[in-house]
Amino acid sequence: MAEGDRSTQKLLVAALATSLTTGALAAGALIAHGNVATAAESPDISVTNTKAHLDQLQSIATSNGGNRYTGRPGYKASADYVKAKLDAAGYTTTLQSFSTSAGTSYNVIAEWPHGDANHVVMTGSHLDSVSAGPGVNDNGSGGAGVLETALAYAASGQTPRNRLRFGFWGSEELGLLGSKYYVNNLPAAERDKIELYLNFDMIASPNPGYFVYDDNPAGNGARDDLVSYFAGKSVQTEFIDVQGRSDHAAFRSLGIPTAGTFSGAEETKTSAQAAKWGGTAGQAFDPCYHRSCDTISNLDLTSLDRQIDAIGYMIWTYAQKDYTGGPPPAGDNLLQNPGFESGTANWTGTSGVITSSTGRPARTGTWKAWLQGNGRSSTENIGQAVAIPASAAASALSLWIRIDSAETTSSTVYDTVKVQVVDGSTTTTLATYSNLNKSTSYVQKTLDLSPYRGKTVTVKFVGQEDSSLQTSFVVDDVAVTAS
Repeated sequence: MAEGDRSTQKLLVAALATSLTTGALAAGALIAHGNVATAAESPDISVTNTKAHLDQLQSIATSNGGNRYTGRPGYKASADYVKAKLDAAGYTTTLQSFSTSAGTSYNVIAEWPHGDANHVVMTGSHLDSVSAGPGVNDNGSGGAGVLETALAYAASGQTPRNRLRFGFWGSEELGLLGSKYYVNNLPAAERDKIELYLNFDMIASPNPGYFVYDDNPAGNGARDDLVSYFAGKSVQTEFIDVQGRSDHAAFRSLGIPTAGTFSGAEETKTSAQAAKWGGTAGQAFDPCYHRSCDTISNLDLTSLDRQIDAIGYMIWTYAQKDYTGGPPPAGDNLLQNPGFESGTANWTGTSGVITSSTGRPARTGTWKAWLQGNGRSSTENIGQAVAIPASAAASALSLWIRIDSAETTSSTVYDTVKVQVVDGSTTTTLATYSNLNKSTSYVQKTLDLSPYRGKTVTVKFVGQEDSSLQTSFVVDDVAVTAS
């Protein structure tokens, strides 16, 4: 985070008692904010992977004079590391260079090449450190969190409604130069396509707080979604005005909605804040702010874990936000994590059903839903809530299923998987497949969901097996579409 007089900073400390209801917080329920509809259970972004990125940034600093400062080799190596990861994941990336008083600096811009390019949701963080140290919390933490979330989205199999773009800014510590350069060099028509900018600067402070930006009325919807997300995880938040000291300021100045989170810098944690967040009252949120001790040891991994999941929640949510007022483009998948490549993210049900086990092959990728195959009497299920637009002319559920069975009879049903729709208190079975439908390869099935237009329903798969010979039902690449 850039230098500034933190004593003039206005902390809008609020109880923010507004939270999601118990029902809305139930796994698989939907949150509707404006015209956003998304699963309340957000993806679990890997803190292990994020920490590995931070280890790499520390290693880069250690090998390059102890810092990742603009104009020095450690910064360019940091930018190259981030770009290589995004290139490998399938992003369209640009290394944007610009001149500063300290030499040449770089922004890394990455775009997921899917979704409506006229509606861009952008997420960013600065990548540079101060000259005094490696800057692992400020702002390796935000950069690593945004990077890992971008990689997780690429691996998830999602089809976004909107174009997702990620920015890793250079020269923030010299006065927000990278983000200013980026927005000032965008044509006006391109600026107008950016619907939201989310900023994450210092999210793993060792004595952390949970602050949500409150300095741009245009971004109040996203701000409130962040508050609701944390409330749903039983984490209290406080509003903060960071006085234009981070990279969202350049976007805010153009009237673009902005929001973000922050875990605190050199300010002192109060007794009231320690009571609700833990940690040490009377001590800075980050005693190593802009110092040489901002190393890999200067992190709170609980804060990092919570904050990166919040980043994931916002990206998964706003990737699907309807900025047009109409139905989603024909063929867009309304389900989240439809190919299970993000593991259990967005799905609820029996533990262990969603698996990367090599015992049965996935149709694509490595993950799938494997129901039954136990050879014993049991029932397993998975499900996901989905909002079907009322404006759609039709809606359909499609899935790929492979059924392997040891049952030898060709006429008796022993084991089944049911495809169901739960609409409030009513459960309807759309189709039943059994050991009689066994096949040696995946077969696609398509079912009509048109009667559920205008409703939020749960799509559910229920497998049931008897105590004799086993049948495995493996489901992959599920889609709910509206046209």
